[in-house]
Amino acid sequence: MPDRIFNVLFLCTGNTARSVLAEGILRKEGAGRFRAFSAGSQPKGTVNPFALKVLADFGYPADGFRSKSWDEFAGPDAPQMDFIFTVCDSAAGEACPIWPGRPATAHWGIKDPAAEMGPDLLCERAFVKAFGLMKNRITSFVALPIEKLDAASLQTRLHEIGQMDGATSGLRKVATEN
Repeated sequence: MPDRIFNVLFLCTGNTARSVLAEGILRKEGAGRFRAFSAGSQPKGTVNPFALKVLADFGYPADGFRSKSWDEFAGPDAPQMDFIFTVCDSAAGEACPIWPGRPATAHWGIKDPAAEMGPDLLCERAFVKAFGLMKNRITSFVALPIEKLDAASLQTRLHEIGQMDGATSGLRKVATEN
């Protein structure tokens, strides 16, 4: 059993799909070592039912999820985060709250499965693909020897995980004055 449990926050814009998948996967894969949370910059208020179905179908926790604001994790009573991962390009480009404790951050963007428009079978397939991509990232993350890595090495490894198969750019144009 580790000396401490690391708090991890997955951020997306709506907190309905990718961040929920990530939270559910880390709840199981990181049990005893990590505590998983998810939130959104503009939460939609409901979790996409396909996210919950896919989690349950693969034997991952699918209960207790709600779409919530990242503001819940920026207040003085919130758990202090050790890691914060953006999982959509929109959230990566937004001005985030100030996170106490200087958590390690990285962008782990993948295509939004909730954007799939079509029959339920195609929508579910998009969620299964997103689940697989996120599971690969989280499996790599929980295998890291976090306690043995210096901050720069850890940050490099987190960035590399974000570049795994299926990564979206996460890059944005920055407005500058002329």
